Amino acid sequence: MIQDIKPHTLYNQYKDIIPENDDRAVVFDGRNVLILRNEDDTLDTPKCSDIKGEYIYILSIDETRYFLLKNAVECEKEGEVSNYIGRNSNGIDEFKFEPIKNLRQLASKEVCFALMTAWHLNTWYKDNRYCGRCGAKTVHSHKERMLHCVKCGNMIYPKIAPAIIAAVTHDDKLLLTKYAPNREYRKYALIAGFVEIGETIEETVKREVEEEVGLKIKNLTYYKSQPWGYDSNVLMGYFAELDGDESITMDTEELSKAKWFRRGELPAHNDGISLTREMIGVFEDKEKYEKIVKNY
Repeated sequence: MIQDIKPHTLYNQYKDIIPENDDRAVVFDGRNVLILRNEDDTLDTPKCSDIKGEYIYILSIDETRYFLLKNAVECEKEGEVSNYIGRNSNGIDEFKFEPIKNLRQLASKEVCFALMTAWHLNTWYKDNRYCGRCGAKTVHSHKERMLHCVKCGNMIYPKIAPAIIAAVTHDDKLLLTKYAPNREYRKYALIAGFVEIGETIEETVKREVEEEVGLKIKNLTYYKSQPWGYDSNVLMGYFAELDGDESITMDTEELSKAKWFRRGELPAHNDGISLTREMIGVFEDKEKYEKIVKNY
């Protein structure tokens, strides 16, 4: 998965530091990120010395430190950041803004993971420039990763939304779905959804499956979790067996397709990036799947 970056190591502890010349600048404009795509599908980000502005420390991978361009966070509309970069940078004409969804197609997994995590924080900073309690402008804490309202004392910490991935199985078949056309992701995936207030994770799995495809499930088996910065989530993956009739009643507002696929005929495979795809790959390997399920 995208967080599996060994032998590289992620250091995500907050630091109140300013960048040095060779530290890396992370710049977002809407849902686009400023990168240089190399011929071998690795990628680079600009140096902080390439773009004038204020920076917020995000994280380090090994000795490489990443900083978010604060001036871009404070831009109101898509396109304003590009104008800012044009006025405040030199020698980075080869860098281009690309959609963040393209990151999962590139070879530099550790850089992609850094940028995905940066996107999570970028979204949080942009959404909380003003206090949700009194409306005053928030300021950055110098002690921890927190936004503070000096008017009413409200303290705002990064939002991490718990969500589930459900791999519903029936003998040698796996249920795959496609999102409705208004969603960005168009490939086959597993059932997914957010945890609601007052629910356990297991209750969320059962509810989401019943709501989206009208099926009952049993024998839930926890598999793995994954931070997913694209949507500010932490995902928790479960395998579950069908309980009863396999006839699908699809929620057409959420999904465009829902279909059972036999092992060996699955249209989606492990891409080394997402929890969804890894779980599909696990089911495809019957021996591995049975070992995981029987161990719980």
